[in-house]
Amino acid sequence: MATVVQAVRMALHVGEDRLGVTDIFGEDIGPPLGGAFTQTQGLRTAWNSPLDERGIIGTAIGLALAGQKPVCEIQFCDYIFNTIDLLKIAGNTLWSSNGQWNVPMVCITPVGSGIRGSIYHSHSFDATATHIPGWKVVMPSNPLDAYGLMLSAIVDPNPVMYLLPKALMRTRALPEELIPGEPGDDKALSKMIDAPLGDRTQWRAEWPDTPNLFVPIGKANVLRQGEHVTVISCGRLVREAMRASDELRAEGVSVEVIDLRSLYPYDWDAIKSSVRKTHRVLVVNEDTEITNFGEHLIRRIVEELFYELYAPPRLLAGAFVPGIGLADNLEHASVPQRSQMVTLLRELASHEP
Repeated sequence: MATVVQAVRMALHVGEDRLGVTDIFGEDIGPPLGGAFTQTQGLRTAWNSPLDERGIIGTAIGLALAGQKPVCEIQFCDYIFNTIDLLKIAGNTLWSSNGQWNVPMVCITPVGSGIRGSIYHSHSFDATATHIPGWKVVMPSNPLDAYGLMLSAIVDPNPVMYLLPKALMRTRALPEELIPGEPGDDKALSKMIDAPLGDRTQWRAEWPDTPNLFVPIGKANVLRQGEHVTVISCGRLVREAMRASDELRAEGVSVEVIDLRSLYPYDWDAIKSSVRKTHRVLVVNEDTEITNFGEHLIRRIVEELFYELYAPPRLLAGAFVPGIGLADNLEHASVPQRSQMVTLLRELASHEP
């Protein structure tokens, strides 16, 4: 059963082997490390860039405009903020050229808390990414979606921001999340595609025969049907939402869980259908609560579905603080916790029409 990081690696292999990817690059992406999280081990087109985020994004734009298909990585999203002007150029080129110039690039960047990364390795990029027109923005919560969303990002003719929750990198697939063609034995898969410790100069990955399986960008996944309240989330917090739903089920509260998978474009039809069924909604993500992407979803829900609501929609997001502390209690105080979800979902479910 593949982990999220193994799923990304297998998808990138399919990309370079069958979908035209020409360059996979970033800091420590090539040999011998193969990525800070091992996400690019064994890939034929992977190479190491200088420690220069602006150079990475600028090079990717240039390669894409020259007819190549690059996948670049910013090692942690905390360091992507100094490239915003270049990201805007990548996003507006098709529009400003009146449809003449596509920019077929993928930018991967690990996001979020959960690994005790403290102030410089724990940021989120959701709200900022969705505020740059011209980019599609995706965030997987499990290995199968990590694989399928990467393939969809690779074949998209314009830029896709691939937000990879770092706390999920080692999360293994559930039985229903297996990638077709992968061995069901996690040790067998590791032996095939995980680089050994020590000397790797003679090592070559043995890639399983996985298919071109595309998860559509813009299509949410309703992970659990519910009747009383909807929770909308993405990435790491989707699994926490499922656990909160399990807790509340014992109390007779039925929670519908939506994994957005794609932040832009997002699946408004799935959101609308769920809110019309449950009439109560909680939006959860890790980004700071001020000008949060979830606020946009709530604004649209209120504007278009006001008379369907039995309770005011709620947002559970990260604290509006400059960073996340290293100590457990400080990290927990900075980002949403399952106990908070349970409390808010219980309160929402108690509202009667």
